[in-house]
Amino acid sequence: MNSRIYIGLGSNLGDRLANIENAINLIKDAGFNIIRKSSVYVSPPWGFEAKLDFYNAVLEIQTNLGVLELLNLLKQIEVRLGRKSKSAGIYESRLIDLDIIDFHGKVLQTDTIQIPHPRMDQRLFVLVPLSEIAPEWTHPLSGLGIKELLGKIAPTETISKLTVAND
Repeated sequence: MNSRIYIGLGSNLGDRLANIENAINLIKDAGFNIIRKSSVYVSPPWGFEAKLDFYNAVLEIQTNLGVLELLNLLKQIEVRLGRKSKSAGIYESRLIDLDIIDFHGKVLQTDTIQIPHPRMDQRLFVLVPLSEIAPEWTHPLSGLGIKELLGKIAPTETISKLTVAND
């Protein structure tokens, strides 16, 4: 089994911390080996207005599944946790969001998925937790390291650590 699969987790509805923890437990229960997990961070909604900030984290996992099988399993976990179908292309509040951020450094674009995750290089709520568990990570399209990507984000963006990672 190879690692270097990174999953982003986010929640801004209900008990946000419990939503993140429940998603991590269901990912473990599905047979994934969690190599590393970041702390949980708090960040404002990105691309839309909402009452509550998001809680976000990133996991590094191992699996023998292909990218589409992994995506399908993550979508099943979202539904199991109460996520409703989202409107295509519209940012909105959600109980849980599970995204494949990177899959072995591959570049993939289909009607179903884009890897690396689109716009992840512009989002502190992805880059900060990812930098915590994978400071050596490099964006497969731009070739920029995570520190370089973080340096390109406007200083007006905010994020804060809520919990410290523990195993």
